Amino acid sequence: MTTILFISLLICFTLGVPIAFSLGIASVATLQFGSDLPLTLAAQRLFTGTDSFPLMAIPFFMLAGELMESGGISRRLFNFAHALVGFITGGLAMVSVVAAMFFAGISGAAAADTAAVGAVSIPAMIRKGYDRGFAAAVQAAGGSIGVIIPPSIPMIIYGVVGGVSIGKMFLGGFIPGALIGGGLMTASYFLAKRAGYERDPFLGIKIIGKTFIGAFWALLMPLIILGGILGGIFTPTEAAVVAVIYGAIIGFGVYRELKIPDLPRLFAKAAISTSTVMLLIATANIFGWILTAERVPQNVAAYLVSLTSSPSVLYALILMCLLVIGTFMETSASLIILTPVFLPVIKQFGIDPVHFGVIMVTALAIGMLTPPLGICLFISCNIAKIQLSEIIKFISPFLAVMIAILVLMTYVPDIVMFIPNSFGD
Repeated sequence: MTTILFISLLICFTLGVPIAFSLGIASVATLQFGSDLPLTLAAQRLFTGTDSFPLMAIPFFMLAGELMESGGISRRLFNFAHALVGFITGGLAMVSVVAAMFFAGISGAAAADTAAVGAVSIPAMIRKGYDRGFAAAVQAAGGSIGVIIPPSIPMIIYGVVGGVSIGKMFLGGFIPGALIGGGLMTASYFLAKRAGYERDPFLGIKIIGKTFIGAFWALLMPLIILGGILGGIFTPTEAAVVAVIYGAIIGFGVYRELKIPDLPRLFAKAAISTSTVMLLIATANIFGWILTAERVPQNVAAYLVSLTSSPSVLYALILMCLLVIGTFMETSASLIILTPVFLPVIKQFGIDPVHFGVIMVTALAIGMLTPPLGICLFISCNIAKIQLSEIIKFISPFLAVMIAILVLMTYVPDIVMFIPNSFGD
């Protein structure tokens, strides 16, 4: 069965079939030609793959992100970030990273983060004389933080598939997200200094205060979500509903940039984004079920255990695997397929599933900055109106920074686990 499964998948990838359909076609072909199981099993697994209460958080977080973005949030976050760090050498590049970190606490998706902040930051950098490739690269790198700082849709998916606490996953993403943001800002400073980019004048404490007040309601949203989860007021799924209600109140009642006629468009965008993710989850569930039925996870686990008895070496092998796979496969699909494969292995070595989950999401997020998939790269290139070849040389230093921090997170678990452990069980 597995031979048919992987050959079919390879053929679909070669033909350029979208990954969700590739997984579904390969799975159906395997059931039809490699087993005696009825095809109705495919329909059953499609349904059970998405029939999960925690997964209801995805459409609500998608909608909350659309409401907050259309309500003028990204512009206000950019203005606040500009007042904070715009006066430093390479300040506008740093502003794009800081604004992306702020917006990550709203959207939960790297593509949305890159598009929302990039629409403001990339034109601003180009007007100031920044190279288009550099502007696009720094925004793509900053946007990838959208899946690391909570709330994070990939973390929700990992939590559902692996049976791991989503709340603890969210808490585990804070310090890594801040470290990566700081690393990208440091790289931006040195690259901008070498390129001779001018810096903006310091706007003053008064402007910082004014822009903070403007962005205050947006900055408050992640605190409400995490505070509610940690305080036991609501679950992560219910927190997504709270985020939608909060976003609507801010957009209509506080900033007053949302209008009733905007709602059909926002609902449609959120529905399209959600359907893309949910279709991927559904077809990946069939694919994953076949892998499990064929004992592929157990065989992979046995093979890795035979290679080493050292958790450090095991982690290095898994990291290399994740970095390569993230280059070719979408993050959500990778999580759904690989979590059941790697989770039994890391548990045998005594590795905390929460720590591993944050590492896995971060490693796959780096794949958003590398061709051929590189969704954040393509979005940034589209905004900057450049070809992919023009961004490649500029993205390398940011990739190096993210990989270095990933390795640090991996071998210093307290970076991820300090906050989750501080809140106990």
